[in-house]
Amino acid sequence: MNVTLMAHTQLSEGYSNSIYYTFKDSEELTDEFTSGQAIALSAIRTCYSANKPSEIVAKEGAKYFGNKATDGAAGTEADRLIRQIVASKHLSTVEHLTFTFAVEGVSRALLAQLTRHRVGFSFSVQSQRYVRFGSADRSGGFDYVTPDSVEKSDKRYEFDPLHGIDASVTQVFDKVMRDSQEAYDLLRSLGIPAEDARAVLPQAAACNLVMTANLRSLLDFYVKRKAGNGAQGEIAALAERLKDEVVAVEPWTESFFK
Repeated sequence: MNVTLMAHTQLSEGYSNSIYYTFKDSEELTDEFTSGQAIALSAIRTCYSANKPSEIVAKEGAKYFGNKATDGAAGTEADRLIRQIVASKHLSTVEHLTFTFAVEGVSRALLAQLTRHRVGFSFSVQSQRYVRFGSADRSGGFDYVTPDSVEKSDKRYEFDPLHGIDASVTQVFDKVMRDSQEAYDLLRSLGIPAEDARAVLPQAAACNLVMTANLRSLLDFYVKRKAGNGAQGEIAALAERLKDEVVAVEPWTESFFK
């Protein structure tokens, strides 16, 4: 599995410049703020402020980004306000932050689970109908994802007791994958179109997708799919990868991934 953050919410050049000129000579800010924090603050304060959304950071930024949090926790007053809003479940205000990921080498089984999360998510998925997965095609055949339980199993399958020949669970799994590839290749050689030959491809077959989600939806996804909540290992690993990518660009979000 490979997860790459391709894009995320950024302030426009014009808006960013307007903020820069407001604060460029100011010593009121205790810390720099991210684009995500500026958008979150603007959305939150729009609900309660007489100021226009485009004016909020310029007019209220010194108060929120220029003072330490009054709740005794880390960060600024802006961090304190965002914590309060998240705790109160007024989460529409963080839907304005979006993140686009390249998700590569995940199983079709994971895809079926992932696309159950519809609200706040957009998906563009590699097609098994239009991409050909024959051994002689450009793809070189289908890749597949081996579950951790298979890789870690120490059990063996005795398929020829007379001669004492057996195989590990991983070897048995790999053979099933090879058999599926051979069946796909055979069907294609017999003139079956790829859109129908794909019926023999397993749920372990790997695929790639582009996924965009807003912060509220990602937080909900993480709560439901993180390790320890009964989620399957592969999607739990994806949840951690997505969290890591978001926190890398918006560090203040880390405390909300619980």
